[in-house]
Amino acid sequence: MRPTAVALSGCRERGTTTLIPFDNLSISLSFQHIRTKKAQAIPMKFIDEAKIYVKAGDGGRGCVSFRREKFVPHGGPDGGDGGHGGDVIVRASLSRRTLLDLKYRQHHVAKHGSHGEGSKRTGKNSEDVEIVVPVGTIIRDAETGKLLIDLAEDGASFIVAKGGMGGRGNARFATATRQTPRFAQPGIPGEERWITLELKLLADVGIVGFPNVGKSTLISCVSAARPKIADYPFTTLVPHLGVVQYGENESFVIADIPGLIEGAHAGMGMGMRFLRHVERTAVLLHIIDISNESDGGAWQDYERINRELGLFSPDMLNKPQIVAIGKIDLPTTREKIKKEMDIFGQRGIKAFAFSAATGEGVPQLLREMIFRISQKAAGT
Repeated sequence: MRPTAVALSGCRERGTTTLIPFDNLSISLSFQHIRTKKAQAIPMKFIDEAKIYVKAGDGGRGCVSFRREKFVPHGGPDGGDGGHGGDVIVRASLSRRTLLDLKYRQHHVAKHGSHGEGSKRTGKNSEDVEIVVPVGTIIRDAETGKLLIDLAEDGASFIVAKGGMGGRGNARFATATRQTPRFAQPGIPGEERWITLELKLLADVGIVGFPNVGKSTLISCVSAARPKIADYPFTTLVPHLGVVQYGENESFVIADIPGLIEGAHAGMGMGMRFLRHVERTAVLLHIIDISNESDGGAWQDYERINRELGLFSPDMLNKPQIVAIGKIDLPTTREKIKKEMDIFGQRGIKAFAFSAATGEGVPQLLREMIFRISQKAAGT
């Protein structure tokens, strides 16, 4: 059953929250007055690609040694085995948000195993080197492009370079016919390679649309995310994630993707770099702006964005989609909103109207997001 109400607070001024029944749930929306003239804090640099070199440790050499002890004239071989080299392991963690650390530290080398010693003493195994990356990181072999692993869950790990085994000491080679072997095995070299890491954000809802249609304003209203907001195109240069809380302990993640333009699938504008972040989202939210007098119309914008998504990956068009026309607080949008929504209705698509500046229509839009997410989770 669809939820029916939310808790809504004023957008332009902080005020008391009015709670409306929501099928025993509630959504708390925190709207802030937008001041574009004030200096904004510089956000952490978002890096979603990195190429690094990994080298596992070599195995230690086996030892050639003979037991020399008083009153033991024929002690025999007692060379110990070498220790194993350390592995290089990549682990996904929710504590990381970007690949920034790896962008500037490109070499990750594990230590070699210790060599074997006399008295059949085995060399010490080397410790593993662990590389922590954000959840949603894809690892490929840089030379072949082969997919090695998709770390889509918190705590998932993968050995990208296996440490070499230690060589066997001469005590291992003693037999009845070869009682004094004077040789031992060298350690096996550890694996080494260049790998590429590619981050694809994990979000329940991905916001798509042309530049400057109000995507960042919406995510700043419904979550604690504070992307840069201004009245010029391509204000958002990196994706932003926000968490929308509803109910007592329920939430979903919403992603603000930088604006798309025609030809984005071929690298125009922000291009394919950020289109891939939409691939993992469960639901797509199309935000359309019809306030500009020169706009061709909401339906035309909707088709153009879908064309770019389909050309990038046909699977994108199979995702559930929500259409929302924003900035209805502007007079030019008010004049055209009914006509534009009727066009979508005639094609069997329900369109929503909202204003992130005043909060009008936002609760209804959030209810639809929650409903679509629940449908996707249930497989319907």
